[in-house]
Amino acid sequence: MERFVMKCGGSTLAALPDAFFQDLTELQNGGIQPVIVHGGGPAINETLGKLGIESRFVNGLRATDEATLEVVEMVLAGRINKEIVRRLQQNGAKALGLSGTDGRLIEARPVANADEIGFVGDITGVNAALIEGIIGLGYLPVIAPIGIDAEGQRYNINADTAAGAVASRLGVSAMIVVTDVPGIMRTVDGEKKVLPQVTFAEIEEMIASGEIYGGMIPKVRAAMSCLHGDVREVVIVNGAEPRVLSRAVREGGIGTRILRG
Repeated sequence: MERFVMKCGGSTLAALPDAFFQDLTELQNGGIQPVIVHGGGPAINETLGKLGIESRFVNGLRATDEATLEVVEMVLAGRINKEIVRRLQQNGAKALGLSGTDGRLIEARPVANADEIGFVGDITGVNAALIEGIIGLGYLPVIAPIGIDAEGQRYNINADTAAGAVASRLGVSAMIVVTDVPGIMRTVDGEKKVLPQVTFAEIEEMIASGEIYGGMIPKVRAAMSCLHGDVREVVIVNGAEPRVLSRAVREGGIGTRILRG
């Protein structure tokens, strides 16, 4: 059975049409098994704002004190995770939502600069057997990136890092990052074109030259951070394109493939 790990932001997923979830269902029914790891930054910011808790970031990672951690878990493992599961089930898929604390799915330890950033975790282990078991029961796993350690302390985990770790521990070689852009664009003869594939070195060059700029930089860096362990390539696609996942998995030639090297 073929399988792939898909990473998507919570707000991107919420905005996707039913056709996207139908496509996921068709892949599952056709013997290609997706595993979803999702984020939820904008929804977390919104909820923190409503509660009067300030959002602070250090090098792109959310500084997470105890109060922030409560909100992160509530939004990620509660609202967003269950919304994705509902959307999948409305469109015919069998889906099961989990957070990284369930069955010690994502084991974590504090990051090196925990004194500055709080309860943010580095992943030390992924319970791949649990994911395999869920797949074996015929369910599509939907994973919220909360980690836990042996003492039961919870950690906020970057969703891109979590997706890369899950893919690597499952022995999956390719990942799909679903965004709201068609891929990495380059201006050729005055016209913006999607690059079919790029290497790390080419991306760094394009960031330095200003060709990749603004909000695209974190998207591309996030996709690059998924490339570790067994993961050899990441494909960035626009979730709103018709049959985008089927095309990315079965046919290729859509979005941008990021390769190590």
